[in-house]
Amino acid sequence: MSGKTIFITGASAGFGAACARMFASEDNKLILTARRIDPLLKLQEELSGRCEVQMIPLDVRDREAVQGAIEGLPERFRSIDILVNNAGLALGLEPAHRVDLDDWDTMVDTNIKGLMYCTRFVLPGMVARNSGHIINISSTAGAWPYPGGNVYGGTKAFVTQFSQNLRCDLLGTRVRVSCIQPGMAETEFSKVRFKGNEEAAAGVYQGTEPLTAEDIAETVRWIVSQPPHVNVNTLELMSIDQAWGPFAIHREQK
Repeated sequence: MSGKTIFITGASAGFGAACARMFASEDNKLILTARRIDPLLKLQEELSGRCEVQMIPLDVRDREAVQGAIEGLPERFRSIDILVNNAGLALGLEPAHRVDLDDWDTMVDTNIKGLMYCTRFVLPGMVARNSGHIINISSTAGAWPYPGGNVYGGTKAFVTQFSQNLRCDLLGTRVRVSCIQPGMAETEFSKVRFKGNEEAAAGVYQGTEPLTAEDIAETVRWIVSQPPHVNVNTLELMSIDQAWGPFAIHREQK
């Protein structure tokens, strides 16, 4: 994987930052976006000398900002070879009847609309060049429900289904689409979900060996390194400490 231009959303931490480090080489050019500027600046400084980096403070929920960022790229960054749609989040674990509607809106706007916007504005260039690869980061939550997963799981189910339909639209081109569905992974994910409550976040991983951001970056590396005629459609991975549970049954107490 050399001589590529890679666009990564949500690159300030977690999977996105790990992918940036993994792709960093003298021959690659990275376009790194995130809402948080300071971590993005630190990552840019870390990668300086290893590759050319274009840093863009960007909220993917803002359609006009996404369009402006992509259309305003310097000429040498415009031929995007790989798009890693990583920006996303979960907020809260409340049941649907007690949830904060603002949290639902934020998840839909980020996980669904943000991914749509980035894909729509990058994709025409890939189709015109008849080359490219879109990597969408979904979740096991998009396939397997759990209490409190409500809208988060729904948004990730969208990512998976959108990826599959996108591949249908691109049949006949050399543009590849892959969807990765990670299970429990220890990043800032749970800290964001619990709105900074580090104790609650740490409890999610207590006594387990969860996936790491580097595990997901290595998965991305493997997918994009397949021969051009190979499309990895959907790939689900979990920690060895995670599996599916039995059906939930409510029994009346007598």
